[in-house]
Amino acid sequence: MEQLAWIGTGYMGLPMARNLLKAGYPLRAFNRTAAKAEPLADHGVELAQSPRAACEGAKAVFVMLTKGSAVEDVLNGADGVLAGLGAGALVVNMSTIAPDEAREFARLTEEAGGVYVDAPVSGSVGPAENGQLVILAGGDEQAVDACKPYFEILGKKTIRFGEAGAGSSAKLSINLLLGVMAQGISEALLIGEHAGLDRAQLIEMIGESAVNTPMLAGKKDMWMNEEFPAAFMVSLLSKDLGLLAAEARREQIDLPLAEAVNRTYASAVQSGLDEQDMAAIWTELKRRMPERKQ
Repeated sequence: MEQLAWIGTGYMGLPMARNLLKAGYPLRAFNRTAAKAEPLADHGVELAQSPRAACEGAKAVFVMLTKGSAVEDVLNGADGVLAGLGAGALVVNMSTIAPDEAREFARLTEEAGGVYVDAPVSGSVGPAENGQLVILAGGDEQAVDACKPYFEILGKKTIRFGEAGAGSSAKLSINLLLGVMAQGISEALLIGEHAGLDRAQLIEMIGESAVNTPMLAGKKDMWMNEEFPAAFMVSLLSKDLGLLAAEARREQIDLPLAEAVNRTYASAVQSGLDEQDMAAIWTELKRRMPERKQ
């Protein structure tokens, strides 16, 4: 099977890389903090000393980093991905970044002789581990088709939205809904409890209603126990909401809910909730609630 490279072995990148490895693909990996890539070395993955070394000879290079500036750092420079990219090699960027960043990275990749695919994912650590992500693709149709054998291992569904940048636009769109839903559930629970209602019954009510959502089933124990181990960190969703809000302002689109959740999540980061799960927006909102009158 063809040689692959993986750049970025954080919360999401590590289980995704493991799934390609389990499928039999030879893999070479790089992570800026080398210790985070060491679990892959235990399974025979070669850990490269630079992005360039990781991608030399690879048919496809997967990038899964937290933000656009980090992607730019690993792509560019004498030791960057583009310096070692083979002719026609795929650069599959699965990071969540701004659409204009994706278009610029596509341009740079093409200049280096490669083919860029914009492929952020919908889903958190659990779906990443189980290969159940939804892959939101942008790029040339033939290039996306060339990625399908990998995408079928990493996810349950691939949707191609258009050219490079379209996948990033789709990701910001779905993450807006994610933030709105988490804040909406949290507000519903808090106002109900403030009225003297039982939290477990409120969760039961939502679960039996027309507005039930898999998010509720997945995170109800967090809300019940007031403990929020990170599947998708507050800081990452806040970053994505900030990108979406900036995109809306640039396009002069009025998105009141986007502005509201962007402010709430930014406040949660400032309150020190940045490394907790996104459902911890409940904690930020609870902090603002007045004492309930007896």
